[in-house]
This record gives sequence, structure tokens and C-alpha cells, in this order.
Amino acid sequence: MARTTLRGRLTWQTAPVSRVTRETATVVTIELKPPDWPGHRAGQHLDVRLTAEDGYTAEREYSIASAPGEPVAITVERLDNGEVSPYLTEEVRAGDELELRGPIGGYFVWEPGDGGPLLLLAGGSGVVPLRSILRHRRRTGSDVPARLLYSSPTLPDVIYRAELGQYHDGVQVSYTLTRDEPPGWTGHTGRINQALLAEAAWPAEANPLAYICGPTSFVEATAAGLAGLGYPPQRVKTERFGATGGQ
Repeated sequence: MARTTLRGRLTWQTAPVSRVTRETATVVTIELKPPDWPGHRAGQHLDVRLTAEDGYTAEREYSIASAPGEPVAITVERLDNGEVSPYLTEEVRAGDELELRGPIGGYFVWEPGDGGPLLLLAGGSGVVPLRSILRHRRRTGSDVPARLLYSSPTLPDVIYRAELGQYHDGVQVSYTLTRDEPPGWTGHTGRINQALLAEAAWPAEANPLAYICGPTSFVEATAAGLAGLGYPPQRVKTERFGATGGQ
């Protein structure tokens, strides 16, 4: 995962939690009010640090879920064997405080001037920075066409489902369900593959700008699929979060 901002230039600060929103059974969005926040760009991330009573610390990276100009927010998925995510998804409440530093990263960001059309490809919680991009597009009044293809195990696992359903003006949102689909489901099923990309992606001739985020296996397979469709590497930006989870 590209990292272009040096952490050594950043300092830790304590940020009060202003709101916690339950997104799915295992996912929450945490809104924060850091006292010294320089502003962030769509697609950046931040670090969170938890310190136990015995002094043990654990740090994790989280994509920023909010658009520039909005309150800083992260969206966290609970991992059963995680050190940090169970606390953030089950214990944290408004009024608590978290240590954070950021914003971090410059490779995966998008600005309206970068153009499009945009192709956003999400695997599971990889939708988080892509939500920031879509919100930034809307807040700036950009008319860049955008397509989001979101791979999720089941429909209830879709993060921001209600919000994503509100996009219409120049934004197309579609899902593919990999584990189970509800009765009467007419959308895509199965993992994102070459055939699905050929159907859902912008043609390479349109010179689209693609952003892919998700587990490593998802990102690698999807990026290879876009290369097979003729997407040049410099027009495909990727961000991955390890081997946990799946499409």
C-alpha cells in the first residue's frame, strides 16, 4: 500500500468521539473531533492508537470515511481475532476519547480536477475511502461520471447501503453478492471476475480513473482484470488491507 506522507512529521492527539453510528451487525462509523486537524483529502487515512492500563499499545490504520470539510470519521469492521476492532465496534461511545494522528497518504486521493470517468471497486470494508470520494464529488458539485461496483458477502453486510442507494446524478452503484442473495435478487452474484468487469466497467477508450480497495487478493485480482481490459497501470490506484476478509 502506497504511503507518501511520513508519519514522523505527524503528532498524536487526543480526539473526543462525537458520534457512533451502527452500519451493519459488525461495522460502526465513529465521528471524531480532533482539536488540531489540518484537513484531509478524499482517500486518505489516519492512525488510531489504544493504550492498555499496563502500558501496552496497539496501532491500526483506518481509511477516513468522511469527505473533506466534513467532521473526521472512520468506519471500523469488527475482526473476531482483532486487538483493536472489538473495542472500537462494541465499547466506544460518544464522549470517549481516542488517540489519532493524520491525515496520511497522497497516492489514493481524488480531487475533482483529476477528472474521470471514475470507476470505484470495493471489496467489503474497502468501500470506506470510496465513500469519501463519492461524498467529495457531491459536495464539490462535480459532474464527473462515476460507477461503484461493490462486492459483499451478503446484502446485510453492505456498508452505507441506505446512503449509496441515494446516489443518482451521474453515479451508478451496483453490488455483487458472493455468499448469499435474498429471494428475488436480480443483481450480480459471485466474485468480481473478468466477465463482470467487462460488463460493469467503463471501456478503456474512455480513459477512466480506477480506484480499487479491499483485501489483498481482491485488489490483485481486480487490478489484473482491469489490465486485461486495457486499463493502463497509471490510471489504476489500489489500496489493500491485508489478508483478512474476502470479496
